Amino acid sequence: MSNAQARLSQIRSHLASSEADIPRGREPILSKSPDDIVVTCALRTPFTKGGKGGLKDVPAADLLVHTLRSLLSRSKLDPSFVEDIAVGSVLPPGGGATEFRAAALVAGFPESTAVKSLNRQCSSGLQACIDIANAIRSGMIEIGVGAGVESMSSQYGPGAVTEFSELLESHPEAKNCKVPMGVLSEKMAKDRSISRKDQDAFAASSYQKALKAQQAGKFDDEIEPLKDIKFIDPKTDEEKIITVAKDDGIRDGITAESLAKIKPAFAKDGSIHAGNASQISDGAAAVLLMKRRTAERLGQKILGKLVSSSVVGVKPLLMGIGPWKAIPVALQKAGISKDDVDVYEINEAFASQCLWCVRELGLDEKKVNPNGGAIAFGHPLGCTGARQVSTLFNELGRTGKKVGVTSMCVGTGMGMAAVWVKE
Repeated sequence: MSNAQARLSQIRSHLASSEADIPRGREPILSKSPDDIVVTCALRTPFTKGGKGGLKDVPAADLLVHTLRSLLSRSKLDPSFVEDIAVGSVLPPGGGATEFRAAALVAGFPESTAVKSLNRQCSSGLQACIDIANAIRSGMIEIGVGAGVESMSSQYGPGAVTEFSELLESHPEAKNCKVPMGVLSEKMAKDRSISRKDQDAFAASSYQKALKAQQAGKFDDEIEPLKDIKFIDPKTDEEKIITVAKDDGIRDGITAESLAKIKPAFAKDGSIHAGNASQISDGAAAVLLMKRRTAERLGQKILGKLVSSSVVGVKPLLMGIGPWKAIPVALQKAGISKDDVDVYEINEAFASQCLWCVRELGLDEKKVNPNGGAIAFGHPLGCTGARQVSTLFNELGRTGKKVGVTSMCVGTGMGMAAVWVKE
């Protein structure tokens, strides 16, 4: 055996030993440690329909200002204690770096609070939270905010994707990264035998659960309404000043039968359409993170903690299977099984891919998106991963449950997941 092979064998042995040392089951992750990375506040704006909803005329940076201000108001934390803010966003030119730094200043953070933007497509909001958590864990910072924002009304379209060079086009797998997600999801639905009937039933259930949750006020605690905002009526061009307090994509009367009447969007004989795919939406969300010892010292109420996270790659044409690959990795890192989880918040990019992942993982469908998902209330791309944190903790708190998972597929072929525990 060569020296290189011997060293590789040694590293593998160390990794195997580390994995074997991870405590197994729910009890270890329910225990508390001063070094736990905890969430002390998590909230979002309402989500509204792209191009016609209540937030269509509000710039992404203004949505972020509102969300960060609300986070400070609700947490009552001195803004000078926050050392870094990570903002996930997919569509802004330049990544949003300049306007997001400006937004933090307008929201009340001092110049000493650093800001960065990041883009891992649909998982950007979760990646922002994980980046902040890792910075806290490493000792780089003590307190930070993971956030996400998207104004799809103003920035969604063909211009969001740059042209590929000849070099990228020449690689058979690389060129698949620019295949539109609707097209590749249509192909996946056919290849994986996810029927139109099943997709429509899944989508109808999302709408029905979300409507019931909204009517019961289940989203109220996580939403911070926007008051006195400008809205130009798309039908009359009349400018109005309105308040937006609820998700406006949630609709009554949606059934599998009504969805079955909608024409396919990507192929004449296809199964994917506007009613069984995530809505184009506008919105923002933010999550305040720190160590448990810090929260206790500052008198911050702890909502819950981050236990583990994962990021994985899959074939670009199979980006929809991302949660199927990412969730088991996050569970393994946490030392728990799929049955130890009480609630799964899995992004509904398309009914086809979400349903396939749920079935392939063998999850109890009653545990998945109990209050509906992106099909019903929208998917502002860079925001969703941060939004899921507030939705999850509110649901766990209402039901007296403890363990939750957030996850999503990611454009170009990736997946992310995280395990959280309610306090």
